[in-house]
Amino acid sequence: MEIREIQGYDAAVIGGGLAGLIAAIELAKAGRSVVVLEKSSHVGGRAITINKHGTLFNLGGHALYLGGEANGILQEYGLKLEGKKPSSKGSAIWNNQVMSMPGDPMGLLTSPLLGWSGKAKLIKALGKMIKAKPATLPLMSLRAWAEGEIHDPMVRHIFYALCRTATYTQDPDFQRAGPVLKQVQRALKSGVKYLDGGWQTIVDQLRDLAIQNGVSILMNKTIVDIMHDSGQVRGVLCKDGTLLEVPNVISTVSPADTYRMTKEAEKTILKRWKDEARPSIAASLDLALKRLPVAKRDFAIGVDQPVFFSNHSRAAKLSENGAIVVHLTKYNGQGEQDPKADERMLEQTMSLLHPGWEKEVVSRQYLPNMTVVHDYPHLGRTEQNIGPIVPEIQGLYVAGDWVSHGEMLADASAASARRAARHIIGNQLELGAPIKPLIAYAR
Repeated sequence: MEIREIQGYDAAVIGGGLAGLIAAIELAKAGRSVVVLEKSSHVGGRAITINKHGTLFNLGGHALYLGGEANGILQEYGLKLEGKKPSSKGSAIWNNQVMSMPGDPMGLLTSPLLGWSGKAKLIKALGKMIKAKPATLPLMSLRAWAEGEIHDPMVRHIFYALCRTATYTQDPDFQRAGPVLKQVQRALKSGVKYLDGGWQTIVDQLRDLAIQNGVSILMNKTIVDIMHDSGQVRGVLCKDGTLLEVPNVISTVSPADTYRMTKEAEKTILKRWKDEARPSIAASLDLALKRLPVAKRDFAIGVDQPVFFSNHSRAAKLSENGAIVVHLTKYNGQGEQDPKADERMLEQTMSLLHPGWEKEVVSRQYLPNMTVVHDYPHLGRTEQNIGPIVPEIQGLYVAGDWVSHGEMLADASAASARRAARHIIGNQLELGAPIKPLIAYAR
């Protein structure tokens, strides 16, 4: 392999998704020279949007939590995020029947899902959930909190459905109660926004902002080695022979990939992070329809099944041809994936909500094993706050959806990216440390 050495950067960011772009922008705004190394031919990662026959499909369900860290950072950057908050009025699916979902006062009063006693208990449970102080809760599972605080079985079913929807995860026996409650509170208080043009609008603006601030973005760069010596990062080696000499590296890829790229990673905390990770996986079906067979049935949550339906076009422009874009998700627990069975369940859910939908399809996208996040706050973690420092290797940092200090989803990506960048910005010694020649390591 021919080695082509590149010098002169203060930091290299591995991965051009949301975390990678935000980390690079943070560093560049602070006057650091930065290069982003992306293995594919485009940036964005799982935040890209695909245009299929004039219809815009995200990679799975995407909603921007308005009270979250990601939205705060994007607003701070001055990004234009057009779109609307979808209505919370919707339906519940229980025992293969569709009924009004008690998500607002009118829905609560009219829903046959609960009797009057159950409705009173739901109001009480929602009050407990809203008043809870997640940061002060002991280390406990979501199920342990629910079993202790919510005694009515049907009310607990509804509570779990809300938690699945807010966190995109089905794992109540391992999910930490505190972060989940914080996420549900955030969803109920501030809501979410669906974006015109899909999340590609975020990607495009972040990419342009990074370039405007002097960030170099190199495509088709697969990293084979995060190089370090004597406890100090020395650089990164790409599969094509590109060798970058840098004192700081932020890896925004999965814990398994970061482990694989790092020599002697088994001697570092990277091994524990890889071994303890519990990825959240979902099966997603997106449809573009000429019309909705049942008018105004725009939103539904499965109560006894881990499914979710939303008409994204009720709040965002996602087609060039007037098609209505709807999304269905099945949240899978650990090891529960069965692509064909999951697709059948999503199609059956669609038939229950919108009989005859098959005749209205313009285009479709099925993602059977979509990684929602590579890890989330759970009881199996030795440390509840991950990263951004890799303590055994000075100059190596991690960021991404799994590098959480209690945040979830895109908020974890954004918050961890900022944390990693600020560690580099605040450590002048790292930036000025002498670097040994990298050619010796590459050979």
